[in-house]
Amino acid sequence: MHRKRSQVAVVTEDGTVQLNKNTVNGTAPILRLIGDLPSGTPVAFEAAFGWSWLAQLLEDYGFEAHMVHPLRCKAIASARLKNDKVDAATLAQLLRADLLPEAWIAPPAVRQLRALLRHRTGLVRLRTQLQNRIHAVVADFGYDRSGSYLSGPGRGWLAELELPAVSREIITDCLTFIDALAPEIDRIDGELRQHAKTDPRVKILTTLPGVGQFTALVMLAEIGDITRFPSARKLASWAGLTPTVRGSDLKVRHGHISKMVCAGGMVPLRRPEVCDGGGWRIGFAPGSADVRLCRYRDGRELAWPDLACRPGEPARVAAPVRRRAGC
Repeated sequence: MHRKRSQVAVVTEDGTVQLNKNTVNGTAPILRLIGDLPSGTPVAFEAAFGWSWLAQLLEDYGFEAHMVHPLRCKAIASARLKNDKVDAATLAQLLRADLLPEAWIAPPAVRQLRALLRHRTGLVRLRTQLQNRIHAVVADFGYDRSGSYLSGPGRGWLAELELPAVSREIITDCLTFIDALAPEIDRIDGELRQHAKTDPRVKILTTLPGVGQFTALVMLAEIGDITRFPSARKLASWAGLTPTVRGSDLKVRHGHISKMVCAGGMVPLRRPEVCDGGGWRIGFAPGSADVRLCRYRDGRELAWPDLACRPGEPARVAAPVRRRAGC
């Protein structure tokens, strides 16, 4: 699947390639090739650029959609002959043999929440880049102040600096863009706060140290349906919070956290504390990037099923816990 065109391969139950054709993207061209297949036919596609429309199309017309994790499909990545025709046929054969490394297809509501959160992240990063640009221009001429450059006194201080015309123009433009971004970021923040109020899971997650409403929403959007993870350990491994292990013979080395990128493309979760029913907490040592496992002294830990409540169900907030010395 590409931005403008896709390679479509159809394989029968006995492995015979019935069709392998390149076509332009769109509802009508795709249905011309697979529209005659019976409802419920499994269809595999790679998690490529702009895959959402295809997943929605397959769902609307009764097909069973399977999204392939492209980095884990070794049959394609390690092939000597690699082109769209061969890759499409390989995907079809792996699907027939039930050997596909699949990625979870988030429902539209979750995808929209992800898009909103990532849009806000992009705007905030752009604002930070503009602020850093102002600091860099001012520092080139040896100026600095301890307070904020964007407050009322800070802007007055910037206006009084003796700067060349081009440098003054850069600062003025950056301030203009920052002011233009402020109402958009505030509007999105309002939408996210309203969304957080209606989801009881946010109230549960904000009881964890260092987790606010925005972080809780990011966790919920990226995790999606938490029941797809059998345990907290599985979730921590998926999020990249577990240490890497390198073992050979009798030697085992535990390295830094794996920092795996989720299939959704978001930056891995960094500092959530998640507990399973056994009372194990996966967290971080203060000032360290190493993962450690601590067991709570009593049974008041945040149980794994507590995070699986749905909107409309009463929130079950975890009580404060005590930890063993050294944990």
